[in-house]
Amino acid sequence: MAAMTAPLVRFAPSPTGFLHIGNARPALLNFLYARRAGGRFLLRLDDTDRERSTDAFAQAIREDLAWLGIVPDLFARQSERTPSHDAAKENLIAQGRLYPCYETSEELDRRRKRQLGRGLPPIYDRAALALTEADKSALEAEGRRPHWRFKLDPVVVAWTDLVRGESHVDCASLSDPVLIREDGSALYTLPSVVDDAEMGVTHIIRGEDHVTNTGVQVQIFRALGHAVPAFAHHNLLTTADGEGLSKRLGHLSLRGLREAGYEPAAVASLAVLTGTSEAVRPVASLDELAGLVDLGRISRAPAKFDPAELDGINAQLVHAMPFDDARERLLALDIPGAVAESFWNAVRANLEKVGDAAAWWRVVAGPISPVIADPDFIARARTLLPEGPFDGGTWKAWTEAVKRETGAKGRALFMPLRQALTGLDHGPDLASLLPLIGRERSARRLAGETA
Repeated sequence: MAAMTAPLVRFAPSPTGFLHIGNARPALLNFLYARRAGGRFLLRLDDTDRERSTDAFAQAIREDLAWLGIVPDLFARQSERTPSHDAAKENLIAQGRLYPCYETSEELDRRRKRQLGRGLPPIYDRAALALTEADKSALEAEGRRPHWRFKLDPVVVAWTDLVRGESHVDCASLSDPVLIREDGSALYTLPSVVDDAEMGVTHIIRGEDHVTNTGVQVQIFRALGHAVPAFAHHNLLTTADGEGLSKRLGHLSLRGLREAGYEPAAVASLAVLTGTSEAVRPVASLDELAGLVDLGRISRAPAKFDPAELDGINAQLVHAMPFDDARERLLALDIPGAVAESFWNAVRANLEKVGDAAAWWRVVAGPISPVIADPDFIARARTLLPEGPFDGGTWKAWTEAVKRETGAKGRALFMPLRQALTGLDHGPDLASLLPLIGRERSARRLAGETA
């Protein structure tokens, strides 16, 4: 039995805006599918929209994917493959599958309204196929330029979807799609098929909003004589109230999430596991996440993205983060003295994001304003403060001495000391924090001084 060819998958965003977490889902599903199967991942920029595509957005896409840990095996730009697209266009024209149409958008809109008024489906009626060469010449003499439609066969296109199972599209219910604009430029559909075929893409993994497109694209693959790849249409991420994600939701852009201090592993975990039969949980590495990717276990229901869930997953990853992984991030916070394993281990369980460590370093190094709720109690505690240097056993020894001297215990013992030492009523374990604060600063705070 011949060995299966390693899959080649692709992620093909348009460089017309920043990627958001909804885009992260197909990017990661493709990348992780290839990693699990020993295949390759192609990043192809679908930049045929010349007016809206920019180099800045193209660079941002590569940066955002790199932040997630996605490093493409192959890279291409559709705008550099125009000769192949033009050749496919001429091939389809020669076959009679691509035909010129001259209606304006206003004329088409009026025609659709008339069809709806008569109870007919609002699909294109192929009136352009009846035009003679003289008719076309007359229209062009008026200054009209044709757009070109692909003539669909009125058949049911069926395939076995790797997510949805047996699927089909009745192409008789669709309008012949426009593949070429009036200015001669190609819309998304034709370049996508040509590039997928010529680049050897074996699996197209994308959102379920492309299911209908698949019926059209399968016909184009076949018309051009190409093998049809496997398809997988996954559910889409939505907001908690069911709204679709889009580029206009800037706070959910990958760039915005990165700047807000979220871990890429938190974003990847939520983007991939939401809406699957796997429990949503923090997964620290892409290798581990790849082992969980099973297209057949993706739900058909919408996958609701909850930012609060992202906060929880992020916090769990930070709580488990070793100091070696946090070191560079602490350096970037520009808080001298905080880049120490003892500090990280003391505060990480109280962080939602690595950047939150800066606030706890200010608590350690000061100045802070102590909260003295019971001056007499704190004064007595101060007289019992052990001599330095402080270590991991200092807090226990000191609080036991204060307990014996004052009779205070539990919250009545610990809370006044915490408030005096940190100015807060919550925070990291003081057994770990006290050695970082040190004896001199502790004594001054217990005396009510800002230190």
